[in-house]
Amino acid sequence: MNTLIFRTIAPFLTALMLVFSVFVLLRGHNEPGGGFIGGLIAASAFAIYGIAYGVAAVRRALWFHPMAVAGFGLFVSTLSGLLSILAGVPFMTGLWITPHLFGVEIALSSVMSFDIGVYLVVVGAITSIALALEEKESD
Repeated sequence: MNTLIFRTIAPFLTALMLVFSVFVLLRGHNEPGGGFIGGLIAASAFAIYGIAYGVAAVRRALWFHPMAVAGFGLFVSTLSGLLSILAGVPFMTGLWITPHLFGVEIALSSVMSFDIGVYLVVVGAITSIALALEEKESD
């Protein structure tokens, strides 16, 4: 499917899906959404872009190898769990801090960093699989 209409719409659709995936990621645990669903939406966006422009264009757009993104996400998720052990509470217990930045109080949690790690793992792994399948198909 390499039509002119699809190639014209694909960058806009990809950008819209990436923004929506970040929105779903930030919804977190209190509402439907989170890192896994947001990561699937982002990986789908890269797959659509890859179908329209090819694997090389997606690899240029990602900056990093997809498995490096997944590895970094796994590191962030693991670190989020280990922070609770350093604080003297059971593994994977949520921790919160509320720093004041520019006069605004911002609540940061280890739960959110865990979700970001899951997001990166899913984006990296699924995108890597999709790119490998697309490369096999184009040969």
